[in-house]
Parts: sequence; C-alpha cells; structure tokens
Amino acid sequence: MSDFLLALDQGTTSTRAIVFSQDALPVGHAQVELPQIYPRPGWVEHDPEQIWRDTVRVAREAVANANLNAADIAAIGLTNQRETVVLWDRESGRPVHNAIVWQDRRTAPICDRLEREGNAELIQAKTGLVLDPYFSASKLTWLLDKVDGARAAAMRGELAFGTVDSFLLSRLTGGSVHATDATNAARTSLLDINTAGWDDGLFDLFAVPRELAPVIKNSADEFGTATADFLGREIPIFGMAGDQQAAAIGQACFERGMIKATYGTGAFILMNTGPAPVLSQSRLLTTIAYRLGGKVTYATEGSIFAAGSTIQWLRDELDFMDDAAESEELVRQTDDSGGIYLVPAFTGLGAPYWDPDVRGAIVGLTRGSGRPAIVRAALESVAYQTRDILDALAQDGAGRPTTLRVDGGMVENRLLLGLLADILDLRVERPQVSETTALGAAMLAGLGAGLYRDIEEVARLWKLDRGVDSDMPEPRRQELLKGWRRAVDAARSF
Repeated sequence: MSDFLLALDQGTTSTRAIVFSQDALPVGHAQVELPQIYPRPGWVEHDPEQIWRDTVRVAREAVANANLNAADIAAIGLTNQRETVVLWDRESGRPVHNAIVWQDRRTAPICDRLEREGNAELIQAKTGLVLDPYFSASKLTWLLDKVDGARAAAMRGELAFGTVDSFLLSRLTGGSVHATDATNAARTSLLDINTAGWDDGLFDLFAVPRELAPVIKNSADEFGTATADFLGREIPIFGMAGDQQAAAIGQACFERGMIKATYGTGAFILMNTGPAPVLSQSRLLTTIAYRLGGKVTYATEGSIFAAGSTIQWLRDELDFMDDAAESEELVRQTDDSGGIYLVPAFTGLGAPYWDPDVRGAIVGLTRGSGRPAIVRAALESVAYQTRDILDALAQDGAGRPTTLRVDGGMVENRLLLGLLADILDLRVERPQVSETTALGAAMLAGLGAGLYRDIEEVARLWKLDRGVDSDMPEPRRQELLKGWRRAVDAARSF
C-alpha cells in the first residue's frame, strides 16, 4: 500500500514540495524561489502561471529526490500563502490579472471608504478580522473594478476567484474542482466566522458576486484527484489549509491554549482557542484553526508583516550580506544593537497596530553604528513584534503561555531562538521537522486518506529538536521593550 504523502507548500517567496513518510519524516524535497512583482510602491503581485509551473516542477523533483514514483504517493496535501487573490476564467483556467499578494496595500482607499461608511465593526463582528487591505475581499473588489471587462464577465458567470489553494486545486484537477477549505475561506473577509460559511451580506458589502466563490470543505476532505499528467498517475488530494493553520497542525497545537509562531517572510502567532470563536478586544484576529469532520476549532492570531523579509531587504537592497544565513554570523560580532531599533514597517504594521500608512524606520544610529548592530536590530524586531502580540493576547484574557513552539526558515538561526526566549520571557521550542507548514498539509492528507486514525495519533508524531529558556534579567528586558515602543511611536508619528 502507498504510504508516502506529498505536501505542496506554495509560499510568498518560494514554492516547495516535500515527500513525507507515514511517520512524518521528510524523505524528498525540492524548492524554487518565487519572483516578487512590485508595479508601484506598496503594490505586490505574483504571476499565477509561474506559481503553477513551479508547483509542477518541485512536485516532480521532490518525488524523484525521494527515489519514489507516483505509485508510492498515497495522497497530496496542499498549503498556501493566505489572503493572496487570483481571479481566473472558468473555461480556460487563465488568470485575468496577476495575483494580488497579501502584503499589497493598493486597496487602502476601499477599506477607508468602508470604514467611513461605518462598516468596520460589522465586518469584525462577522469575520473576526479587522478591516484592512491585508485580507482578500478588497483585493477582489479592485480586480473586478480595475481589470477591463472583469465585472461584466463575473456577472455572466465566466470567472472564478480563490486564494492560491483554490487556483492550484483547479489546475491540479484539470479545472474540474473549484473549492477551498475553511481555514483559507476564513481569511477572505467574506466568511461568517460564527457559521463557518459564506455570508451574502459581506459579498454585497464588497460588491463581489457570490457566484465567484469556491465551495468550502473540511481541512481533511476529499478535494478531488490530481490528473495523471501531474505526476504520472492520478493521485487523490485529501488535505488543505492556509499556511499558518497548517503550521499549527504540524506543531500539534491541538489543545486549547497551545501556541505556535512561524517565522518566514512575515511572522504569524496562532493560539488554539477551542470550539468557540473568541473576539479580540486588542485588535488580534479570530480565525479558524481547522475544521475536521464538520467540527470547527478556532484560534486567535497575530500577524507580523515583516520578519524574514527584513533580512532579505538587508541582503538585497543594502548588500549587507550575500546570503540570509550570514545574518547569524554577523550578529555574533556584537553583544547588543547599541541602542538601535529597526521598525520594519515596509508595508505598514500588522497586529496589534493595523496601521497601513506607517513606513519603516531605523532609530538610535550613531557614527559607530555598523552592519552587525543593524542586523541584530533587525532580528530583535522579530522578537519585539512577537512580544507585542503576546501582550495583546494577555490583555484579551488568554494569559501568558509558558512555551512557544516555533518554526519557519528563520528559526534555523540559533541566535534568534535566544532573542525570542529573552524578549518573550518564556521557553522556545523548535521541532525536529522545521518545515511544519508542509508537514501539517501532509498530516491533513494522511488523516483524509486514512493513514492516521485521529489527531491524537498525529500529535504523537511531534518531536523536540531544541529548547531555549530565557536568561535575561527582567530590568534589562523592560529597558529594551521601552525603547522598542518609543521606536514604534516615532515611526508612526513620522
């Protein structure tokens, strides 16, 4: 019997595929960087056709690198960058425009108008999300209004919309399936968080025809079958989740109060809140952690827009290093950042500020400031932003956790683990399999395909690689946090 699982992980800056054994160990991997498109300041796009080509390429390479073939793959799981919108022609499958990425801020005027009209509270109450360009609905409004003929074609039923998961699913199945899962649907601002279903009133509010929307399925469900030309034979698709929810599943955050943080392009902190949605009073997001067997488990989430992308900026735009991995070596050349704070608000600030207009700043520079101190300040900004979200969770009554499970490309940096432990004042745990987003997709596929009995069996697959505890004195921690808050205030007032 086939007992390997293929996870397709389509992210903001790369597309990867990983083959996992049934005991959750990676046996084959392939990855390719995804070019970013910046048509104007604050605009971010991806080429959907490039995403599809890369997905096919890495899937085939990962299976080959595992010395397997399509007959060995029991099921496919799919995870994706969330909120990024694709609008495509139903008949041809061709996108009518580049994908508008979650980081994109072009729809701020649409959100501002909706807020002036008094809709912000209604949207948050229904969706669990703040009214912000980050989410999918306003991006879809822009596409329908700005792409020639798009709204008319949509009214004729000729177009389909979806986040990246829906677009890839359509391509994988030869255009036969238009669906998403509950976690991705929860990020569109078109889903009622209380019913876990599309809301006609929200579609009307954003002027989006309801007929464009995909069917919402469970996260471990039968999503269709990948056609034989994908890998050489038909393979069922049994798992799907947005990247942060997939990471929480890969981190086995199945109990209420468990929390994980994923550090990639951005950073996302997600806490399991159980079977009922908890609306935040501190501008955090209420979202769906997963839906299995028709039962919804909810989460509270804080979104950080710039984490790994800050290091990429130092590498690509300022030529501070040739490779992002060199950041750890640079930072070890200095004991502290020398009073420097870097506020990486390149596309605004996410939770708990939700300020789309603020831009990045470096404060505290002196004549002696050099690359090591600035790079350290960039890494510290990741820890400070995480602390902001944990403080907001505490204000919402969630309490302060004792352990944070971390994953993503940045946590290979051991120095970052120590900075997180010190600034957050808690234990930080990195799992043996750091690619937890792909792992979560594979676990969902395994659940859907029957390779795992239940989430308890899945939870037992999680293994610790490294745990780090804080050794920073509390007065020093508070001094650093005070400086960070002053730096954020300075950036927001500019």
